[in-house]
Amino acid sequence: MGGFGSGRYGGRPTADASLRIDLAWMLRTGRAEEGRHISGILSWNRGGEEAGSIGYQAIMHVPGEERLELSYMRGSGDDREQVLQTVRLCHTVPNYGGRRWWMICPYGGIRVGKLYLPPGGDRFASRQAWRLGYQCQRDAARDRAFERLFRLQKKLGCDQGWEAGLTRPKGMWQRTFERHMERYWQLDEECAAEMMVLVGRLAGR
Repeated sequence: MGGFGSGRYGGRPTADASLRIDLAWMLRTGRAEEGRHISGILSWNRGGEEAGSIGYQAIMHVPGEERLELSYMRGSGDDREQVLQTVRLCHTVPNYGGRRWWMICPYGGIRVGKLYLPPGGDRFASRQAWRLGYQCQRDAARDRAFERLFRLQKKLGCDQGWEAGLTRPKGMWQRTFERHMERYWQLDEECAAEMMVLVGRLAGR
């Protein structure tokens, strides 16, 4: 995994300014589905203009071999490179039933819900591997949705972070936890909206 190069947005890049693959979103929107092999294109916009796109295959029809196959170009001129990147998938079984799917960071080896490609970066990896912060952590005016999300995670004794999710504490009623999950997904969407606004502002600088 290479460095950030010259594509910085003032200091170290942030998760907000990076291209992001969100596996939960892909599953919710039908871009990936357990038991199927789906291919397509993921694209990103900043300030109403295309910021990047990649081809992908969500291969989830062979038990034990679930993965994302990513295909994209990076660099320019003589440094232009065709990248083929494989991201392994795995799942856990939450207390409330069903399966929760994760990506395995190709460089950190940890389970994550989101992968990032920062400006000047060369591969998708976890926020931890790239050591990315959030712009909202540098701007208190945009911190409210994230603060509420982190407080909810702290209340339930979970790891704090946008991609950390929730786990049901021992002894908590299922119905109570489901209410917390509904609130979690609401806050998750609010955080995503805040990021979109911020990315648009960064692109307009």
